[in-house]
Parts: sequence; C-alpha cells; structure tokens
Amino acid sequence: MASEGADVDVDAGVDAGVDADVDADVDKGVEKGVEKKDAGGSADAVAAANAARPAGGESVRVDSWIWSVRLVKTRSMGATACRGGHVRVNGERVKPAYAVRVGDEVRLRHAGRERVVVVKRVIRKRVGPPVAAECFVDNSPPPPPREAIAPAGIRDRGAGRPTKRDRREMERLRGHSGPLAGPDGS
Repeated sequence: MASEGADVDVDAGVDAGVDADVDADVDKGVEKGVEKKDAGGSADAVAAANAARPAGGESVRVDSWIWSVRLVKTRSMGATACRGGHVRVNGERVKPAYAVRVGDEVRLRHAGRERVVVVKRVIRKRVGPPVAAECFVDNSPPPPPREAIAPAGIRDRGAGRPTKRDRREMERLRGHSGPLAGPDGS
C-alpha cells in the first residue's frame, strides 16, 4: 500500500509539475504568438503586396494603380480623373493607360483636395489599407481644418423656403453675383 500511496504522490507531483510546465509553455506560446503576429503582420503585408505585383516586366496603368493603393474608390473614377486632367505624373497630365514606375510622383486632385504621392511599389490588384500605405510615400499637404471651411447658406431646420432677400444674401456670401446684378452687386 505504501507503494500505491507513493505512486499516487509521485503522480500527483508529476501532474502538478506538468500543469506548471504547460502553463509556462502556454504563457510563452502566447508571448511568441504575439511576436509572430506582429512580425507576421508586416510579413503578410509584404506577401500581399508581392502577390499584387505585376508578373515579369509588366507595367501598371496609372488609373489602376491609384485605385489599387486606395486613392480613389473605383478604377473608373481613376480613369475619369485622368481624362479630366486631374492626374499628373512627374508634372505632366497623363491618360489612364500611362505606365507608372517606381519613383514617379503622382499628383491627384480628388474630392476638393490635392494628393501628392511618390510611388514606392507598383501593384496591379487592390489591397488592404495597411498594405496600400506601404506602396507610396504621401507628400500631400494637410487638409484644411474643418473650421476654415465655412458652411454658406445653411438655414435653420423648419425655417421654410428662403425669401428673395434671403436668397440674395446667400449668393452674396457665396460670392456670386446674379445675371441682373447692378454695379454694386445687388
């Protein structure tokens, strides 16, 4: 019986030691998992960007690239911006099919703001925002503060339709002069 008690005590001791070792391994594994996740996050980003990279010596269209790096919402919006003269590469207006290369400076006027970016990586597929941010260097001027943009012509809710006098005041605030305006603007 003494041997049975010893076996039980030894097993209990071993089980307690195993539990302690498992807990320590789990803690280490959690810490390692966090490190791997952090390191793997950037590795995943690089892998995603490499997967989106054109094969061989293929080039990438500028409308496709600005869509891929999330400067515009759709590729057709990128093409429309190019056709409208809102996209410049290295200072010259370009067509949607212009080939983008690493080191090019792309200027895009979109949504009332000018974006200035330098191409770091050429990709042809749309990728997530963290990966897209690694594909260019943003040299854009900061957007104006919201206070600087004065809302003109906002009326109180329930105020009704503006009178002719109200309309003229709103046009004066916006800087418009009507077609029948006199020399003093009224």
